[in-house]
Amino acid sequence: MTQPIRVAFVGNSLPRRCGIATFTTDLQQAVAASEAVAETCIAAMTDHGQAYDYPPAVRIEIADDRIEEYVRAADILNAGRFDVVSLQHEFGIFGGEAGCHVMALLSGLTMPVVTTLHTVLAEPTAAQRDVLGRIIGASVRVVVMARKGRDLLRTVYGVPADKIDVILHGIPDVAFTEPTAAKARLGFAGRPVILTFGLLSPNKGIEVMIDAMPEILRSQPDAVYVVLGATHPNLVRDQGETYRESLAARARDRGVEGHVVLLDQFVDLATLLEFISMCDVYVTPYLDEAQMTSGTLAYSFGLGKAVVSTPYWHARELLADGRGILVPSSDAAATGAAVAGLLTDDIRREAMRRRAYAGSRSMTWARTAEQYRSVFEQARQGHRFRVVERPDGREPASPRFAPPAMQLGHFLSMCDDTGLFQHAVHSVPDRSHGYCVDDNARALLVACALNYPGELGLPDTLTARLAAFVQHAWNPGTRRFRNFMGFDRRWLEESGSEDSHGRTLWALGECARSDASASRRRWATALFAEALPAAETFGSPRAWAFTLLGLDAYCAVTAEDTLAERVRHALATRLMSILAAVETGGWAWFEDGLAYDNARLPQALIITGMAVRSVEFVDAGLRTLHWLMSQQTTPAGVFRPVGSSSFSDRRTAPRPFDQQPLEVTAAVSACLAAWRVEGDPEWKANAERAFGWFLGANDLGLPLVDAETGGCRDGLHPHPGEENQGGGSIVSYLLSQLEMRRIAHVMDGRAKFVPRLAET
Repeated sequence: MTQPIRVAFVGNSLPRRCGIATFTTDLQQAVAASEAVAETCIAAMTDHGQAYDYPPAVRIEIADDRIEEYVRAADILNAGRFDVVSLQHEFGIFGGEAGCHVMALLSGLTMPVVTTLHTVLAEPTAAQRDVLGRIIGASVRVVVMARKGRDLLRTVYGVPADKIDVILHGIPDVAFTEPTAAKARLGFAGRPVILTFGLLSPNKGIEVMIDAMPEILRSQPDAVYVVLGATHPNLVRDQGETYRESLAARARDRGVEGHVVLLDQFVDLATLLEFISMCDVYVTPYLDEAQMTSGTLAYSFGLGKAVVSTPYWHARELLADGRGILVPSSDAAATGAAVAGLLTDDIRREAMRRRAYAGSRSMTWARTAEQYRSVFEQARQGHRFRVVERPDGREPASPRFAPPAMQLGHFLSMCDDTGLFQHAVHSVPDRSHGYCVDDNARALLVACALNYPGELGLPDTLTARLAAFVQHAWNPGTRRFRNFMGFDRRWLEESGSEDSHGRTLWALGECARSDASASRRRWATALFAEALPAAETFGSPRAWAFTLLGLDAYCAVTAEDTLAERVRHALATRLMSILAAVETGGWAWFEDGLAYDNARLPQALIITGMAVRSVEFVDAGLRTLHWLMSQQTTPAGVFRPVGSSSFSDRRTAPRPFDQQPLEVTAAVSACLAAWRVEGDPEWKANAERAFGWFLGANDLGLPLVDAETGGCRDGLHPHPGEENQGGGSIVSYLLSQLEMRRIAHVMDGRAKFVPRLAET
């Protein structure tokens, strides 16, 4: 017996809403319930907002402009562990430029994606090409409904032929009938009926058919042109019913108002089929030659109707070999002549109807369901779920991003003879915001990290400039570091925050240990010792953590500094105390909420515990880091740093946005610290996943790094478009890149891990 496949179909259900409907089917069920599955999800959910009734097992709606809802939908589908997601892609359905928001859903899924492209553009814009390329890249199979679509995917988008399937638009399996009975039921008995169906918009060419009516009425005085469909919701939103009213006015101007019926209706499937059944000629006078598919054309063709159409791509293929008539776009005379010719020639019209009906039998939903079933099965067999859990104890699959080559161009451009600028406008330094010791201290950390073997260090003059900024930030009157400086080199405060003081101590400690200059190492050691006492008075847990990171380096090169040892033990004990006061069974953290630089807290306990040989410190750091990473990893195994929108939340799952490089860098460092302690490959895999965030393994599938310059965008936001590459972002990326490059040089089988401390 064929194994059931659980499929989630993603398309649009209502104007400005994205719909997700899920079904569980096996082959027989797919055929028997083909109308429920295919019409709903393969056709109706992407048929320009037409409303159909259907009974999905689950239905989710997403506001197309709220990217966080796409992220939430991915989590819901992952929790349901569906076998396949079938994405119905049409431009205009999904939010963001060129529909880029859908990548927030696709990049978070654990199951394979099969994408059906309802439109393939021969001349896409740069944004359309980029987004469609990313969607195709996230899909294991791509389905088009016309051979032209396959040709364009290969020639314009470079998609391999073996990734593409052609499945024609499905149709209901309805008996071949005469229109007489349906005409009587709908009030058009005895009249020749011409029909067009679909949401009204100017690209449908309805004006052309209205202009053709006088020619048709000369030979068929009782003919009526029925236009069934509401005005497109986007048009109503922007213009009201102006367009529909213009069509009615046009009919009056041509003297055919009694022969043009504009039915402002959304209809269910049964009503639509009734209207198609009663027409003598179906017309699609569309103006856009590049239209890849038309569900209404397929339905009318499948019901055995004589069709007159403009030569858009779908019509050319479907109506070839006498199965319909093609007329030039915007040509009212040719359209009128073709329609009139069919209405006055019963024999020709009947022959065309029967050719269409016979040619459409391979398109019924039962046949379409079988073809989709085959594609879904191929996708499922070639894909394994990505899971975060490691039930067999072995290292799970991880992104395995090779750290890119070091590119310091943007970093250097962000520095002047004072130091590192805080912010940028795009990639251009923004002088209006000046400088801060936070970013210059982290830049000094970068300078120290570039001294490791295999790296090309910074010019010594630049390292000296960064050190000079830190020195100038020291205020001996307050015994604190200033933080913010204007472009005019005037300090904007006498004392900076506790966190900025702690970060500066961290940079000084590292400089004391690993600066290339012996003189600067001595300078850093002396300034660290002078600035350390203030840290004992701090109340910020992050300031404690930054100071502990600095103390780890400082104490490694400074013997017998009893103050440093006392402060290190005191600050680590404070972290343990607040953890004990807050931690519960489901909340293994130091505070009631998650904020910024979170992973630095467990990292500080881990490295401090190893240095002072405290099992309690190490275990607390590992436990809290494990919990934090569980909060920052999606079910798809994608790293999702705590968004800044979560900072005021208490004891709730973190919100996804805005995601910032600072959080990613902290996670990379903390996980690598845990890996060095335990030797557990899961920690290294977590660090790789976190670093992958910079390169595109994130909720939006969007790289944040400019590979040519080394620049890094300031964050991942629900509305992509943040192009600024500020100082804090670039130093965060460079610090993580340098750590990953260092790890890449360590062979897994030869890694020298420090053993876990044992109770003594």
